[in-house]
Amino acid sequence: MNPLFVKTPAQQKWLDQLQRFETVFKERGVIADEKAIFPKENINDLVKMGYPSITLPKEYGGEGLKVYDMVMLQETLASFDSNTALSIGWSLGVIGEIFERKIWTEGNLQFFAKEILNGALVNRAATEAQTGSPTRGGRPGTNAIKRDGEWVLNGRKIFTTMSPALTHFLTSAWIEEKQKVGFFLLHKDLPGLSIEETWDVISMRGTGSHDLVLENVMVDDSKLVELPEFPRGSQLNGWLLHIPACYLGIAQAARDYAVDFSSHYTPNSLNGPISQLPNVQQHLGEIELELMNARHLIYSVAAAYDDESQRKYLTNELGVVKHVVTNSAISIVDKAMRVVGAKSLQRNNPLQRYYRDVRAGLHNPPMDDMTIKKLALAAIEQNK
Repeated sequence: MNPLFVKTPAQQKWLDQLQRFETVFKERGVIADEKAIFPKENINDLVKMGYPSITLPKEYGGEGLKVYDMVMLQETLASFDSNTALSIGWSLGVIGEIFERKIWTEGNLQFFAKEILNGALVNRAATEAQTGSPTRGGRPGTNAIKRDGEWVLNGRKIFTTMSPALTHFLTSAWIEEKQKVGFFLLHKDLPGLSIEETWDVISMRGTGSHDLVLENVMVDDSKLVELPEFPRGSQLNGWLLHIPACYLGIAQAARDYAVDFSSHYTPNSLNGPISQLPNVQQHLGEIELELMNARHLIYSVAAAYDDESQRKYLTNELGVVKHVVTNSAISIVDKAMRVVGAKSLQRNNPLQRYYRDVRAGLHNPPMDDMTIKKLALAAIEQNK
């Protein structure tokens, strides 16, 4: 982490705590990727240090960190292990959003704050095979029907990241009697709720993004915590910056490996390391340029979001951050592999893992085409 971006004692405190686990998180991350297993020990260590409560406001007993702080910590964590960072990031983001916007009743907020302080982990379960990304507005096939005073939920969700460790699932469902989509807070131990292990991919192999299966899951009215008036994708939500922060962390790890490799690898055709070669310096310089651009963009937008007097001026900046940072991260990893050469493709080389993992960012919301379209429409509107 560039010290330019570290501004407060709280940020430094949490960075120091994460740094203590750098080696072990990296070691477990390798195993998680190789075996396609969820790095549960890493998540357990984060829970023990109180990390899941960093985005919970102080008035509810949490650390009260803002989006800028979260981005900094998540970038650092992702440079250790991407699967761990993306997984815990979803919980941090959901907590930050629901308490910032106060979109639940005060009673539900108080209840869930206590759960978080006791180690609860939450993610939204909103994606379904037939609808694709929920940000595109598809109506969920999961349904909730009122029966004998309770809600009965049936359906299946895909891409439920961190499912092996989640204690709560914030699950979208179509409510026929209300003709609306609602979100229900479901505990992992509810009868009829199960996880089907379907996650078999080449990127982010350890996120445990399995299917959530609901078969006649029954909950009372208090668990219907959200009835949004507008599609969620239309709401300004800076907490989603945990996504590009993760891919920025991967890019940093790739950069560090390439710089270290080029500074020490000395083939017998040279009188020194390959870092003296102009083409290697060209790649390394371009990596530094892209990292600097991406980092200044994400941190400046995060700071603007945290400043309520500036937040109102944000329009498409959050989507732009995700687009720029993710595509820059892909480019950075590619350049790092060009520096290292064919060795970067060896199974025991971390760059091949970074190469696979960073591609996953293209499929996290918001999608590139949606961001570009919004920019075009905004430009057209301003010209009227």
